[in-house]
Amino acid sequence: MKQTTFASLAYTEKKKQTRRERFLSEMEKVVPWSALLGVIEPYYPKTGRRGRQPMPLETMLRIYFLQQWYALSDPAMEDALYEIESMRRFAGLELCEDALPDETTILKFRHLLERHELTGQMLQVINATLEERGLLLKGGTMVDATIVAAASSTKNRARQRDPEMHSTKKGQLWYFGMKIHVGADVNSGLVHTAKVTAANVSDISQLPELVREDDRAIFGDKGYVKNEYKRNARRVGVFWGVALKATKKYPLTKANKRFNHKMSSIRARVEHIFRVIKRQFGYTKARYKGIMKNATQVFSLIGLTNLYLARRALVT
Repeated sequence: MKQTTFASLAYTEKKKQTRRERFLSEMEKVVPWSALLGVIEPYYPKTGRRGRQPMPLETMLRIYFLQQWYALSDPAMEDALYEIESMRRFAGLELCEDALPDETTILKFRHLLERHELTGQMLQVINATLEERGLLLKGGTMVDATIVAAASSTKNRARQRDPEMHSTKKGQLWYFGMKIHVGADVNSGLVHTAKVTAANVSDISQLPELVREDDRAIFGDKGYVKNEYKRNARRVGVFWGVALKATKKYPLTKANKRFNHKMSSIRARVEHIFRVIKRQFGYTKARYKGIMKNATQVFSLIGLTNLYLARRALVT
């Protein structure tokens, strides 16, 4: 048992619960902690440097999730643990009783997840939990993609941009970075499959990787138009709900526009995933160099987004 400090008692007796506290309280209840810890535990060191005990695994995982929810760098996360009581409590740390991890310890834990590609497994564990609760169903998939910008400056030691990132044109604007491709359940709007590529990779090229074998319907925007896929889908009895694209020779008819409007209203739920990742969790720019490092973070964010969107159903 940890000794309760006066500062901790004063915090407990405060009159108002903040939005951060409410959010962390909800996520405390919905994250499948034991299952996620089981994924990481075989790779986590049993002893630290010079025989010292490493930080508890659950504490480090909680800190890692705090970084994702609040878009904190390793140094900013260390500072937050010293400054913000609600974050310390979520991590299970007491300011005057426990040694708080420094930015190097936080960095090493992130590198551990990257080295063993554990966040992809963590996403699978989260989705398995959602399936058990009947919140991630099979039958239909919505596909979509979003661009995440990367640093385009060449004012660095190598005098070049990240070679794994590329440029792409959307509308009249050019973007440099990577692209997140998702396949989401049409019933719940939760992501079941995710891929991360350079920004110049077309949406349609990733479609076969985003649908499930037992899907009976596919919904997507005009970026997924391909007659070959459409014919194959209809041949095996899969509903093709991809928006129709107008051409100069064949403009859209009123019936075509009604179809597009109806399909858009169905697949609109997939946009909530990107809203949470970019607006709620603040992930608007690639933080690291290379696709793999950023994909590690993206898989974490998608898993946490699934839990966030399903939180009310999970706590009932």
